[in-house]
Amino acid sequence: MKNLYFLLILITSISISAQSKCDDANYYLVSAYSHVKSSFEANNISHLKYYANRSIESLKLSKKQLTQCDCVPALTLADKAIFLLEKVEAEKTYEDARFYVKQGRDISKESVIAIEKCSTAPTKVSTTNNQALDDLEQEQLKLKQQQEALKLKEAEIKTRLAAQKEKDSQHQKETLILNYKTAISANIKTYNETLKTCDCDHTPLKTMDDLEDSASKNIKDVKIYYINSLKALTLNYLSALDLCAK
Repeated sequence: MKNLYFLLILITSISISAQSKCDDANYYLVSAYSHVKSSFEANNISHLKYYANRSIESLKLSKKQLTQCDCVPALTLADKAIFLLEKVEAEKTYEDARFYVKQGRDISKESVIAIEKCSTAPTKVSTTNNQALDDLEQEQLKLKQQQEALKLKEAEIKTRLAAQKEKDSQHQKETLILNYKTAISANIKTYNETLKTCDCDHTPLKTMDDLEDSASKNIKDVKIYYINSLKALTLNYLSALDLCAK
């Protein structure tokens, strides 16, 4: 009777230990499935490969536990998923890499189902799996919401930067126009005083500022316009001096 008692304890301990290993394997397989889902949903090849590698890590961690809890179907599926996902890293295009991720995702999902069937307490493990999947999906949703918030913030900052650059450019343009107008006015005054000193019978020089709306002009166009205006004014002044000398 005493020996039977110890035998029952031994069997119970082995059963609990196996169940614990299956629980551990289940955790890693669920984690691997979550990562490969994120990989499949990634919108660029860098993120796709990152999550594919995370899934491979979780799958490899599950293998020892699967062996110890004697769940051959889940172990076989884990090996298949690893084989497929390890092909992702070598692929050069998003589409080719995603092809293997899709297959790996499907196999990974099957491994989660397989580990549930290997459990000695199906209802409990199933509930644990569902809760784990729900928790991971909630974390994934929260991450996506954070990413969307960051994208909106980035767009807002870009808009503000563009507005500030436009404002700075407009201010710079206005300052440039004012400086050119001041220079032209000073030149006109000097030229007219010089012609008067030379007792030239001339029509006073003046400028015709016909620059279109400066908002539609860039700084380079404004600069070219006023340099040409200065050149034209100087030519008119020299022509007036030539006439004065005759």
